Parts: sequence; structure tokens; C-alpha cells
Amino acid sequence: MIAARNDAVSTEGHSMNFCTKAQEVIAIETRALQELSKLVDDQFNEACKLLMTCKGRIIVLGMGKSGIIASKIAATLSSTGSPAFYLHPAEASHGDLGMITENDTLIMISYSGRTAEIITLIPMLKKLKLPMIAITGFPDSIIAKAAQIHLNVHVAHEACPLGLAPTASTTATLVMGDALAIALLEAKGFTREQFALAHPGGNLGKRLLSKVKDFMHSKTEIPRVSKDTLLLHALVEMSSKRLGMTTILDAHDRLLGIFTDGDLRRTLQQQQEISTIKIHEVMSLHPKTINENELASNALTLMETHKITALVVLDDQQKVSGILHLHDLLEEGL
Repeated sequence: MIAARNDAVSTEGHSMNFCTKAQEVIAIETRALQELSKLVDDQFNEACKLLMTCKGRIIVLGMGKSGIIASKIAATLSSTGSPAFYLHPAEASHGDLGMITENDTLIMISYSGRTAEIITLIPMLKKLKLPMIAITGFPDSIIAKAAQIHLNVHVAHEACPLGLAPTASTTATLVMGDALAIALLEAKGFTREQFALAHPGGNLGKRLLSKVKDFMHSKTEIPRVSKDTLLLHALVEMSSKRLGMTTILDAHDRLLGIFTDGDLRRTLQQQQEISTIKIHEVMSLHPKTINENELASNALTLMETHKITALVVLDDQQKVSGILHLHDLLEEGL
């Protein structure tokens, strides 16, 4: 593996400091976003109102680099409660226009506002009487004027020194799309649970959907003893269940306390003779617990915050229903 270096590199006779160039690009795009916030006006409010009332889907159009940004904006809208999809303008002219319904709303993305493939579609889109939002860098452009609402994403400079490759402008457009998606998310009261339903796969799905009860040790796997159990017998229970602890329960499976490996070390340091000690004399009172229907990710946060490796799990009747161990969550990629 080659270590990263910050010194100048000679390329074809030119001296180039790559880290300095990266900082310049970031500075240019940061300034573009700072200026973008000044361009947000009542047109943004009107765009959000229009999208809120959309009974169909939000269709996002864009060519080239703008098409890539359009696809990402459509994906963000869809995953945050506003059904959307990306439509390639050139393909739309060759049959894919049939994907559009009268209940849909369009977002046309073109920084120049002069993208030929989108302009070609405008007469047909107007004939369909579809609401149109344009996102361009030029309010006087053809596409901007064709739409009922225009969102201005003009940037003073591209990060590309040639002024050719879309860089700051695509960043500004992407951020404007994110702003629309998040504004709509909050206005609709879109919940964490709804977000989870749209993201069932991978680690994100696990974090958002998995409950404590999905990973806990239950029934005969729970280490349990009564308060009058001798410490030595409790240690046998701990050893057999291999969770580094045992619960101390009453006759109704309600938690009285716990005894952990850490408690054992402290007991050995303080006691000369442990053969006659009963577990209730040395158990820890008021341990951390969690409901079985809580998200597993919340349990992980609780364990990390309090630097503990196991949680006692309770059901809705406050009875012990399981033990959740940190290693079980880590093995599942949470």
C-alpha cells in the first residue's frame, strides 16, 4: 500500500500539489452552495406546494451529468415519501413518454436551460397539461420559461479550470434536490418507520427494522437464579449459559438484580469466604434494561453509552423475556 503524500508531483513537466488542488475545488463548491442559499425564494415554496399535491409520481428529467443528478434526486424523493422516477429525455422521445400519466408532476433539470432533448419534449408535455418545475442556472432560458416554477441554481464558477466540466453546478443542483426532498419529508410527517419500509436490505435495513427480540437469548438460554441461591450455584448457572452474567428473578419472572463477571471480581476482592454468600447479598440492583420491541440499534447505543456488554430484556408486562449481548449485534453488522 502506497502512503499518501502532500508534496508536489511532477506530471509532464508541470508541478502539481494534489491536496492543494482538492482544497481549491472544495472552496469553490462551498462558495457556490453559500450563494445558492441566497437564491432560494418563494419559487421554492411554490415548488414544494406543487409536489405536495402531486397525486401521481414525480418524474425527473435530465441529460448527461444532469441526468445522473436527476436520477439521484428521484431516488432521494422516492426513499423519503415522495414517489418519483428518472426519465431519460432521449428515450422519452422514442416511446418512454408513455410512462407519464396525467397525475404526474415533472422536474426538468438542465443547468444551461437549453438541453435539446428536453426542449423537444416541452410541446408534448404542455399538451398533456402536466405541471412542470425547472431547475436551471439561467432564469431566462427556454426550459426555465417553459415551466410554471423555476428554481435557480446559478453558480459563479465551475471548479473545472477549463470552465467546461459540470462540477459546482451539479453540486448546487443536487443540493437543491435534497432540499426539496427533505422539505417534503417534514411537511408530510414522514416517519422513521416509513423510511425503514423503503430500505429493508443491507445494514441500513437491519438498523431500522430489527428489534431487540430478533437477537436476544430467550427461554432456556436466559441465565436465571432466585435471590436465595448460593453464589457458587449462581456461578454454575453463569458458566453454563456463557453470557457473562445471570439474572436474579422473583417467582413471577420479575427482575430483582443481576450478577456479572465484574461483580464477581469485586466480590472476590472484598470477601474472604464466598461459599455461604447468597446471590442477593452481592447482586447489582437497578441494572440497565430494554423492552423487547425496541430497535436493536437503540440497544447498541445504550450498551455503548454505558460501556456494558449485555442488557436484560423485558416484555410489556415488565417480565424478563431475554438477554441481549453486544457480540450478537456486532456479528449481525449493527
